[in-house]
Order: sequence, then C-alpha cells, then structure tokens
Amino acid sequence: MNRQEKEQYLREYEVLKKKGKPFFPYAVMKDSVMALVVVIVIAIMSLYLGAEQGPKADPTTTTYVPRPEWYFFFLFELLRVIKPPALVPIATIGVPTIAMVLLLLLPFYDRGPERNPLKRPIATLAGILTIVCMAVLTFLGAEAGNPNDIELATAQEYEAGKAVVEQSGCTACHRFGVTGGTLGPDLTDVGNRLPEAAIARSLEVGPDIMPSYSALRESDPDKYADLLAYLGSLDGEEVTEGAEPSATDTALEGDPSTEDASSSSESSSEETTPTTGE
Repeated sequence: MNRQEKEQYLREYEVLKKKGKPFFPYAVMKDSVMALVVVIVIAIMSLYLGAEQGPKADPTTTTYVPRPEWYFFFLFELLRVIKPPALVPIATIGVPTIAMVLLLLLPFYDRGPERNPLKRPIATLAGILTIVCMAVLTFLGAEAGNPNDIELATAQEYEAGKAVVEQSGCTACHRFGVTGGTLGPDLTDVGNRLPEAAIARSLEVGPDIMPSYSALRESDPDKYADLLAYLGSLDGEEVTEGAEPSATDTALEGDPSTEDASSSSESSSEETTPTTGE
C-alpha cells in the first residue's frame, strides 16, 4: 500500500467511523441477546434430549475403550493418524499449537485492507483449510472403530486368536505393529524371537504385572490354543492376500513339477542303492 492509498483509506475510515454505532450499548446488547439465545437452546436440548451416559465405571476392566467428547474427535483422530509413540507429543501439543499460533498471527502477516474474501486469499484459504481439516478429522473420529483393534494383516486360521488378544486388552501394554502400548515388550515379531513353549510359559506364569492365562487354559482350552497359535505366528511380516506362494509352499501344496522332481530323485536313488541279501 503506497502513501496515496493509505491516506484514502484513512479518510474513508474516518467517514465510516462517524456513521457507525457505539460499542455500548449497541454491540453489548447484541452480544448479550445472542448469548442468551445460545444458553436457552442448550438448556432446552439438555432437558429434552438428556446427556449420553456411558457404562458404569469399572476400575478392574482392561477392555474399556474411552471416547472423547465430539468436539475433541478431531484431536482423537489426529492421534490415530500419527501413531508412533515418539510423535505423540507432536500430535497432542505441536500441531494444534502451531495451527492456533498461525491463526492468531494472521492479521499481522496478512495486512491487506480489503474485506472481500476473494481479495484476501491468504486469510480465506487459512480459514477454509482449518474448517475442512477439523470437519474431516471430526467425522473420521466419530466413525473410528475400536483403537484396540490390531491392524496387522492376519491369516484366516489365526483370526480367532487375534480376537482373543484384542478382547483380553493385550494392546494396553504390548505393541502389535502400530497398535498398542509400550509398557510391555513389542510382540510384533514374538514368533521369531521365542519358541511356542516359551510363549506358553509366559502366558501361564504372567511375568511382572502381566495377568496369568492359566485359568483360560483350564476353562477354555480351544480359546487358549487359538491365542497361543496367533502369538506364535507373529513374525513381523504382513500377510498379503493374493501374494505369490513360496517354493516351499508350492511343494507342500503338491506342485506337479516338484512331485516329478521328487519322484525322479526317489527312483534314481532306488536304482543306485545296492540290494543286500541276493
């Protein structure tokens, strides 16, 4: 803005200021009436709709999934997007704080005198992006499933054991891929690190604060077996549907070429093996 434009702006401002209305009582009365309307609407909604009540608090459960109020769904979903534990402070403190600071400083780095949104692209774009991002994250947070669900792709025969892990609250302490806590060891590849007998011993003994699953083995052996089989199958690799089978799998499935090769090998060994007793 050059000097001439600035002087014109100041003259127009003085004219509009003389034509304007005083803050008191005009603006004060206007805001008071609107605040009263909002309070009345909230009171009516609370009387007729009531408040949503969750289940009765149980301090002994490990499967309860807390949910924030709807106006925090966007932050709740942001935590689901930024999953690594090291980046959690960025999701909870960094991103919201940076966004608020940028909006607060908007009048200082966008100092254009225009009030038409089309002539203020920075302010308009910042406002639209903020509204869209919060709306999308709020919708995704409202539709989000159980955060304890394990997102590791699992073969069909281990789905029952995976369900036992999710229902038992194992993700509260253990990490499975990108899901779970960090109080206990990472179990993403526990099948590679420990034999099945060692995993079974840990389940039965329950080291440290981990509960023992010996009661589950006695009461429901099938469920315990599914749990043990799933943990033993965890090798840190995703199971991809439609993936090319390995050579070993092909041989086990009865590949004709493999069968021919094995039969020819057997026949050749029979021919070269000397017979005894003749």
